[in-house]
Amino acid sequence: MRKKSTVAQAIIAYLKNQYVEKDGIEQHFFGGCAGIFGHGNLAGFGQALQEHPEFRYIMVRNEQAAVHMAAGYARMKNRLSTFACTSSIGPGATNMISGAAAATINRLPVLLLPGDIFGQRTVAPVLQQLESPLSQDFSVNDCFKPVSKYWDRIYRPEQIVTSLPEVMRVLTSPADTGTVTLSVPQDVQTEAFEFPSELFEKRTWHIPRQPADKAALNRAASLIRDAGHPLIIAGGGVIYSEAEKALENLVDQTGIPVVETFAGKGSLRYDHPLNLGAAGSTGTEGANYFSERADLIIGIGTRYSDFTTASKTAFRNPNVQFLNINVAEFDAFKHGALALTGDAKTVLGDLKEMLGSYATSQAYRGRAQAFNIDWNEKVEKACEPVNGDLPSQSEVVGAVNNFSGEKDVLVCAAGSLPGDLHKLWKTKDPKGFHLEYGYSCMGYEIPGALGVKMADPEREVYAMVGDGGYLMMPSEIITSLQEGQKITIILINNRGFASIGGLSKSIGSEGFGTIYRFRNKDTGQLDGDPLPADLAANAESLGAKVYRANNIPAFNEALQAAKKEEQTTVIYIETVPERKIAGYGWAWWDVPVAETSSFPAVKKAREEYLENKKNQRYFI
Repeated sequence: MRKKSTVAQAIIAYLKNQYVEKDGIEQHFFGGCAGIFGHGNLAGFGQALQEHPEFRYIMVRNEQAAVHMAAGYARMKNRLSTFACTSSIGPGATNMISGAAAATINRLPVLLLPGDIFGQRTVAPVLQQLESPLSQDFSVNDCFKPVSKYWDRIYRPEQIVTSLPEVMRVLTSPADTGTVTLSVPQDVQTEAFEFPSELFEKRTWHIPRQPADKAALNRAASLIRDAGHPLIIAGGGVIYSEAEKALENLVDQTGIPVVETFAGKGSLRYDHPLNLGAAGSTGTEGANYFSERADLIIGIGTRYSDFTTASKTAFRNPNVQFLNINVAEFDAFKHGALALTGDAKTVLGDLKEMLGSYATSQAYRGRAQAFNIDWNEKVEKACEPVNGDLPSQSEVVGAVNNFSGEKDVLVCAAGSLPGDLHKLWKTKDPKGFHLEYGYSCMGYEIPGALGVKMADPEREVYAMVGDGGYLMMPSEIITSLQEGQKITIILINNRGFASIGGLSKSIGSEGFGTIYRFRNKDTGQLDGDPLPADLAANAESLGAKVYRANNIPAFNEALQAAKKEEQTTVIYIETVPERKIAGYGWAWWDVPVAETSSFPAVKKAREEYLENKKNQRYFI
């Protein structure tokens, strides 16, 4: 049997019948399609989506936002569902590149369907065509190749019969997922073909729980028994695998303390006595104390980013060894580790049984518990309101954390907020802390929060964003209103790029180019009076309900009022950028400092930088 359809109609008909099954639970893989129509996809994918109204279409205001929304949705769904994102050829397509990079780096499945230049080549160059003297088989969509886990361009209708299963193979792979780009020329999208009807039948992709090799498990159990100071690093793979309970059971049985990456925060409740909190450059006192002394690091679902390892300075025991549990072989072998390649939940269960009665010493557990109690006291102190003209950022974080419920979700991505949140946020639910910090993409916060809300509409979702991040992509406030998906945006104005400003000062550059000021006619620099932008008014003009607060009591009142609202709400508050949370232990991050400079502060920073570089090491 054959079914005549355009290429675009066939692709949408195929996508709507793709399902995934894990642990006996089956669900649609695609929540729909998001994007913006242009001449390069309107007559193709636009018309196809019109023919399939059951396949939800969401009109965003920026193509990058569509990808962020899909990534937020996919992460909330533990990578078992996502959105397709379509755009025209040209700037619509290239707008998606930042989102594509973020999704791939964070190991999140997103399907991109950008239009492309004409496959027929009758007319060239066409509008928005990038020409190359090297080849006619060249367009701006080739830019997606390095940020995609799978990339294909369709020139003939029958090619999708073999391409689409490959698309789904990668998107549903626990180890190899990320951005998949299927580039379809605008004329090819509209071409009709008699496709095999089997292509459009329901297909269910089974997501396996891969066990680790038994011999490797035996070696891992021996390695743990021989360790005097073992430490677990819980990464995002713990949560994607839904292995939180398996981790807790292992920790309770063995007494091995846990530190958490940005993506892994929430693997254990914040008040579990053996949870030492944030790891690495933005780590807590206890986490960095134990990391420094550990003789065995057990990495679970982590890719060991430079923040997690404090740029390879966190693990200072000369005899430290690594044991990695990861579904991706690429990550499992990092740091010269003994690799347990497999599903985190399955491997942790098997490892728990093999360890039997093994447990760390009472003194070791007691030290970790003392750090846990002490840190929670420090958090309360840091978030305590201080009398003054404006509150600090940590006070705002504390107010939101104390107000939010057990199932509420905090979304953030970039700036100075992630470091404070990593240390200070008291996670009560595995999905309660949603930070995009693999790519740390400014502008992710609002569309990412929209994706989170769409994935689980019963939860209250708080997008916490600084003024710099807000100005990147406030447009998706309109999309949230359009879709009837209420999010609460905490808009913190510290009048500039606070994170980079602080980093600039730390390397002796005095915050150059990071504060929002007029150009000074006398100096010629951006050091004039503060710019007068009213971001609260901007949010209001986009349709959001806005509350302004100038202190923590007013902010708490705004939180209560915002929870009662049924539409997207913005709470605007200004903070003092100077009051920040200190780093603890080996909380270093490798940011190169100029080797020569006329500024004494830069010279001093260079000396300190070189001293810290001495603590870096290879793990082979």
